[in-house]
Amino acid sequence: MGENAKSERAIVIGGASGFWGDSQIAVPQLLQEQDLGYLVFDYLAETTMAILQRARLRTPELGYATDFVSAALKPNLRELKRRGVRLVSNAGGLNPAACRDAILALAREQGVDLTVATVSGDDVLALQERFLPWPGSDAPATPPRLMSANAYLGALPIARALAGGADIVVTGRCVDSAALLGIAIHEFGWSMQDYDRLAQASLAGHLVECGAQATGGLATDWERVPDWSDIGYPLVRMTGDGLFELYQPAGAGGLVTRHTVGEQLLYEIGDPKAYALPDVICDFSEVRIEELAGFEASGGRVRVTGARGAAPSDFYKVTATYQQGYQIALMMAIRGQRALPKAERTAQALLSRSRALMAGAGHADYSDTLVELLGAESMYGPHRRVRDSREVVLRIAAQHDEKHALAFLQKEAASAGTSMGPGTRSHFGGRSDIQSVIRTASFLLPKQEVSVQWQMGGATARVASEPGMPGAERASDAAPPTRRTEQTDGKTAARQLVRVPLGTLAVGRSGDKGDDANIGLMARDAAWLPVIGAQATAERVHAYFAHLVDGPVTRYALPGIGAFNFVLEKALGGGASCSLRSDPLGKCYAQMLLDMEIECPADLLPEGPGAAP
Repeated sequence: MGENAKSERAIVIGGASGFWGDSQIAVPQLLQEQDLGYLVFDYLAETTMAILQRARLRTPELGYATDFVSAALKPNLRELKRRGVRLVSNAGGLNPAACRDAILALAREQGVDLTVATVSGDDVLALQERFLPWPGSDAPATPPRLMSANAYLGALPIARALAGGADIVVTGRCVDSAALLGIAIHEFGWSMQDYDRLAQASLAGHLVECGAQATGGLATDWERVPDWSDIGYPLVRMTGDGLFELYQPAGAGGLVTRHTVGEQLLYEIGDPKAYALPDVICDFSEVRIEELAGFEASGGRVRVTGARGAAPSDFYKVTATYQQGYQIALMMAIRGQRALPKAERTAQALLSRSRALMAGAGHADYSDTLVELLGAESMYGPHRRVRDSREVVLRIAAQHDEKHALAFLQKEAASAGTSMGPGTRSHFGGRSDIQSVIRTASFLLPKQEVSVQWQMGGATARVASEPGMPGAERASDAAPPTRRTEQTDGKTAARQLVRVPLGTLAVGRSGDKGDDANIGLMARDAAWLPVIGAQATAERVHAYFAHLVDGPVTRYALPGIGAFNFVLEKALGGGASCSLRSDPLGKCYAQMLLDMEIECPADLLPEGPGAAP
């Protein structure tokens, strides 16, 4: 097939899962798309890896995302096979072989002839002596007694497995966007040095990797998004030049606009000029999102262009897990007059009592504690507006090196229902569990140290030229690229100014990378970008989150979509499964920032519903 024919031919790929536990409506909904060729499923957040590690400790044959088999495949396998729709998923987690065996057992049970390939090589625990420190990390060079260590693999082994004829490709840890990129490499025969196309497909993979987050899920303007009960899951139609359109199944709920897709573009990308993946370093700063006319009735459709790519580094990112102590989080309802001080006194009394009991039994003090008053905006710190309440949920979280020490707080919490404040409901649904704290740490590992394979039908093939490995075009010696920040003059013409919430002029989304939070802001209109740029500075954002952030804040610009991205370092209390906070992933940070007041020239104020007074 000639180059022109490959560029004109299109493939359609559906994003059917954004995390382990996503909705069962996705697969049957996406199967309504007549031209559907592939489905991709993402299950592996860093938190999920910790959950899988706990599961494998209890039951060694687990360690994979069981929902992929029981919820995604079991009700739909026959139809998927009949339609010839092929699947790529990282559901293998820490145990791709067990996931494959479960799929094949299901296929035999349903009488479906199925070819399943696995990708392996991401388990690099045996190579921990060769790990290099992650830049900027204060984690120990090699934490003691690592439980797991997995390299973020790329797309090439997926492409090879598809070329080998696999109906389903199951991987362990790989970057979230690699599933879609691997499909594109296979379908269009791209070179691994065709960096702009690799970046475009990686962007498409990034946009669909969180499922309905690209089609109105978590949208700032959530009131505009119709029918959450049947929200559409994303579809990508891509041609051989890497350009693509993003839309949703006809008749589904959800909304596809510049803003809903732009918010997802900003999600957890760090430096948009240097989004580092194993196959390509992406520059998303000049990406354009164009709304296409004539698709309003089906929820909208956009065309996405402008991603650029450069050679990747010679290193894999590695995420390792290790156990460090235990934690408990308990909640109780406090109602009645002066509920806030009553809840605070309850918390301090329980912590004081349990400390005395622990000391009497020979235990040290807690390693960390946290008290949150949910419903009273306690996470907003100095910006909270609730000063009194007649109903609040008291949340007490604590960590300790010894599991038995936490049993005192676990038991004593129930006593608040009779020995402390009136109107206290001392537990929700029974006694809270004590859980092991599975911490994560990031490292670098030279790609040449890692043996990457794909297996199918008893045969194993090594992927000999992952980008950055011997035989592939060499990239820069550095691992993550040097950060590049934009500069602004901070000036706004002298005009009559009106104070408005930042959300009047911008939409936003936030997420996490370990202990760092990421907040993306996209101007609602290009006219407001200079106002946002002058006032939503890194310094201002750092001051706004000072009660939550222990590290610096860096701002990056995306002029292509009229946006800024903020990285807040050491902002999540440790992050993920080792944080005591009720939002250890920073999901609420954008919503908090959109409440920050800025000054807008009166002549630029928006008009209509939701406009500033």
